[in-house]
Amino acid sequence: MTTSNHDTIVVLDYGSQYSQLIARRVREANVFCELFSWSTPAETILALKPRGFILSGGPNSVYDHGAPTLPDYVLASGLPVLGICYGMQLLAHGRGGRVASSLKREYGPATLQINEPDNPLFKDWRLESDAEPNSQQVWMSHGDKVEHLPPGFRPLAHTDNSPFAAAADVDRRYYAVQFHPEVVHTPQGRLVLSNFVHHVCGCASDWTPANFIEEQVTAVREQVGNGRVVLGLSGGVDSAVAAALIHKAIGSQLVCIFVDHGLLRQGEAAQVVATFQREQGMKLVAVNAVEEYLESLAGITDPEQKRRIIGEKFVRIFEREANKLGKIDFLAQGTIYPDVIESAGKDKKDAHVIKTHHNVGGLPEDMDFELVEPLRLLFKDEVRQIGTALGLPDSLVWRQPFPGPGLAIRCLGEITWERLERLRLADDIFVSELRQANMLRQDTQQSFAVLLPVKSVGVMGDGRTYQEVIALRAVTTEDFMTADWARLPYDLLARVSLSSAAPLARGERVVLDITSKPPATIEWE
Repeated sequence: MTTSNHDTIVVLDYGSQYSQLIARRVREANVFCELFSWSTPAETILALKPRGFILSGGPNSVYDHGAPTLPDYVLASGLPVLGICYGMQLLAHGRGGRVASSLKREYGPATLQINEPDNPLFKDWRLESDAEPNSQQVWMSHGDKVEHLPPGFRPLAHTDNSPFAAAADVDRRYYAVQFHPEVVHTPQGRLVLSNFVHHVCGCASDWTPANFIEEQVTAVREQVGNGRVVLGLSGGVDSAVAAALIHKAIGSQLVCIFVDHGLLRQGEAAQVVATFQREQGMKLVAVNAVEEYLESLAGITDPEQKRRIIGEKFVRIFEREANKLGKIDFLAQGTIYPDVIESAGKDKKDAHVIKTHHNVGGLPEDMDFELVEPLRLLFKDEVRQIGTALGLPDSLVWRQPFPGPGLAIRCLGEITWERLERLRLADDIFVSELRQANMLRQDTQQSFAVLLPVKSVGVMGDGRTYQEVIALRAVTTEDFMTADWARLPYDLLARVSLSSAAPLARGERVVLDITSKPPATIEWE
């Protein structure tokens, strides 16, 4: 996909757990932004003609042996730079300042005091009021800090523990903050990032759903020409929006193939067919591949191996079905930006692989199709905005995320039909209770059950049971890059616990996952 028509900000990633959030916040300001490893070749970065750079935080000290450095081209470009946390220390160190270990590690909330409220970085910063008692709060997470500013820099803000919580060399348009403006724990952090990209870098607010749709319709038409496209339709948000966007671009040249692999939620297969074939009027081929998948996954317990098997079979079934349709040139997918980043895409050579997404790292190298991925640079919230702008119903756009490998990575351990059916029922009970309580959108952004390969003693009637444990997972999140566990009402949990065990007549033990992201991912595998 092309983004050459947009003002662009480049975020250089130094290993912070919040790096994706920086890019997401810039996008929220309607400015296009991409995230790259700090070690990405200069020609790759400069080819984007960026309007400015943001240096992320990171776990290193600038004095560590082999610590990530500030590439020469960043300052040589003459473009504005914003350093965040480690990025601030790196910028100060590189310009002749002094960084030192803090006597007291600062982790958590701090109160920011602005020295120069008229500075562009803090334009429209709201001073604390009775209505917003935490408006001055910022989130700190650092050991080292800047002890002496470089020549040309002056302090903009401070906290009790950081005399230089923000600083700037205004003439050179270098700005730096010790706190993390990208996280929700810094209530006015979005304002800081918006001010940087708009008032310091001069970027236009042209990254909008309408512009994106228009550009991608043109891009898909140019890529596909008169060719035919097959799309793997799971019924999830990403593939649904990709299908609608590509259908808008090329109409009947698109054929959607829905593969029922037996790893879907309760009643989902029938719902997908009804929605897209009958209501959306798309060409849809439905394939029942349940036995084929179960056979391939038999005895497999490693989650990464599951993903690779599902990814390869995904393509092979498509190749087989596409051959039945005549000449097909392209495979379309609903790949989104976090998929690419978390799978350590080829341009992120220094990134850690958190998990392999079946539609990114799991694809075989010898597949016969050229890929069409119009959502590849979008975050989940942006995908939903595009879906709404395309006129898709809320029932699709706001459907909770469901992983490409389906229940295979929520059914921990070996995959069998019996275990899948038990998981499906427990999941349906949990989600139905949340839906009935109107907690599926605002109160929980992702909710599901997990079947664990761990057995526990129970009692059913007068008999002893010894069955596997069901874990319930519900999280709240704004962007799916960080998440907190949802505080569900006790009476709802009680109903789910009783319902999840009794109908199955097996006496499963039900537990609640209260882990945030990080340190955990949202999915268990």
